[in-house]
Order: sequence, then C-alpha cells, then structure tokens
Amino acid sequence: MAPSDDEGEVRADGTGIVAPDDETPTWSERKSRSQGLSRLTYEYFERARREDQDLRTESSYVERDVLGFPTWPHEMIRNLAITSFFVGMIIFLAATLPPHIGPPANPSQTPAVILPDWYLYWSFGLLKLGPLNPDLTILGGQKLMADRTYGVLANLVVVGFIAIVPFLNKGSARRPVEQPFWAAVGVFGVVFSITVAMLSVKNLLPMDPNLLFDLTFLLPFVAGFIAYGALKTMREGYMFELNRRYYRLRPPK
Repeated sequence: MAPSDDEGEVRADGTGIVAPDDETPTWSERKSRSQGLSRLTYEYFERARREDQDLRTESSYVERDVLGFPTWPHEMIRNLAITSFFVGMIIFLAATLPPHIGPPANPSQTPAVILPDWYLYWSFGLLKLGPLNPDLTILGGQKLMADRTYGVLANLVVVGFIAIVPFLNKGSARRPVEQPFWAAVGVFGVVFSITVAMLSVKNLLPMDPNLLFDLTFLLPFVAGFIAYGALKTMREGYMFELNRRYYRLRPPK
C-alpha cells in the first residue's frame, strides 16, 4: 500500500515533489523581477521544475526516477550565475579593501620576521616544535637530532597521515553525521592546522608563547571531542529520518 497523497508527501510514482500549480508564480510576477541574469536564472529554474514534473507525470516507473538535464542551457546557466556571483564578490572586495603595498625590500638587509606564504604557515609551524624534541640521558642530555631535522620529520609524519587516511576510511558515507569518528578526525586536522599556523607567527601575536604552544595541541583535541559528541548525538535522529524517507520513496511491493 502506497503512502497517502497528502500535501507535502512524496508518492511512490515520484509525483508530489514539485509545488502545485497554484503556488507557481504568474508571468506578471516573473516580469516584475529585474532584467538580465537574475531573470534568466529564475526562468531556468522554473523551466527545470516544469520539465521535471512533466517527466514524472508521464513516467510509469514505480520507484523514483533519476532524471538528467542537458548541459545547455540548464547547467550552463546555473554555473554562470554562481560564477558571476563569486566574481562580483571578488571585484567588490578588491575595490573596497585594496591591499596595502609596502615599501620595496632592501636586498642588503635580512627582515626581522621571515614567513612563507600563508598557506604554508602550518608547515612552518611544525619546524618550531623544538620543545618536543626530547633530551636523551644516554647521550649526556644531548638531543638525538637537531630541532630543524625534528621539524622536517614532523612534516613527513603529518603529510603521511593525511595520505593514509583515505586508505583507513573506506566507508561510503557522504555526510559527517553518518561517521562521527572520521568527521571528528577531520575537525581535529583542520583545527590543528590553524593552531600550528598561529604557532608559526607567535612573534606577531600578543600572547604568551608557552600558552600558545600548549593551546596548539590542546584545542584540536577539544574540538575533535566536541564534534564527535555532537555528531554522535545527532546520528540516531538522522538515521531514523533517512530510513523514513527511503521507505516513503520505495514502499514495499
């Protein structure tokens, strides 16, 4: 027995997904919208909605149909709208907040603070893990390797862990709530990259270096545990809702 055809319900034949005709905007309402790309984008979505409804009405397939649309004009108009929005935001920010151009560098003087590009701050921060390099008693209190070598090995460990994660997690989950543990691992990595990047510029931050060093390794664990607890709490309700929707789309024969 198929589910009821109440308003908002999804029936087994795929109908009932789009809005009824009495909720569809009239042509006068469409023309009142601004001209140009915004109106073209709106008409694209209206046309896609109508074609989707017509195909579902004509289809005799019991389960929900998987429909596709041609690249032109459907996908191209959507991508053009999204691209235009982000390009416009970049131009707006460049016009309102122009970057400051400092004086030219002095080739005969070494800068007081040397930093790489911002996307390499995390790697530069790993080179400053000298306090974690242990002193071995059997070597008379000497370190087994230099601090700079220790930092290079730390980079190799971090990059190696990132490379091996896809081989450890072979699940098919597409949402963090479906696998809270691996989502928490991702949150840990993101927060750690931010904190270790802050450690690389500790000379520029108004914070005690020892406190910043402790927070570099404490905050990622705290963020990971919070993410795991929150997603674990949401997982039961999410899986119930997902199974309920699946049952409504594919009812028993």
